[in-house]
Amino acid sequence: MKIKLLTVFFFLLSLISYSQRLTDEEKKLYNIIMEYRKENGLPIIPISTSLTFVAQTHVKDLVNNKPDIGNCNTHSWSSNGNWTACCYTPDHAQSGCMWSKPRELTSYKGNGYEIACGSNICCSDFIMTADYALQSWKKSPGHNAVIINQGSWNDKWNAIGIGLNKGFAVVWFGKEFDN
Repeated sequence: MKIKLLTVFFFLLSLISYSQRLTDEEKKLYNIIMEYRKENGLPIIPISTSLTFVAQTHVKDLVNNKPDIGNCNTHSWSSNGNWTACCYTPDHAQSGCMWSKPRELTSYKGNGYEIACGSNICCSDFIMTADYALQSWKKSPGHNAVIINQGSWNDKWNAIGIGLNKGFAVVWFGKEFDN
């Protein structure tokens, strides 16, 4: 019992300290995703410093460098950073490039799985909100399955990272805990 209480205490302490690095809208997105998971009988997912770094880095890349133009979608990364560029195509042939980003950019040991909302093709003045992003993902069977661990995404998530910037929102999920 004492170990369980200490674990909860340190989890809450890390959540509080890291949540100070999230914007208010990112905190809101985290909270409404956790509420949605709770409605579906699922546990909360601890905020990950590593996955949040990847998420925040990726939304900045999407806004500043626009790697999602042409045949590349919002899981793509430009060549303008300290990472390996990749064009993520609709056939998911480059999924490994996205999954490896947490290991490439941080000390996170596992794969990361991203859901993204936004576009550089249209709507350049649109400002993404937490509510808009979650509603969009809930309407998309593939994205919704990731959030609520359905289908091939039925493994438990033990880490989550959040990023919002201008017209984009991304959330990264991981199976491994973030040390």
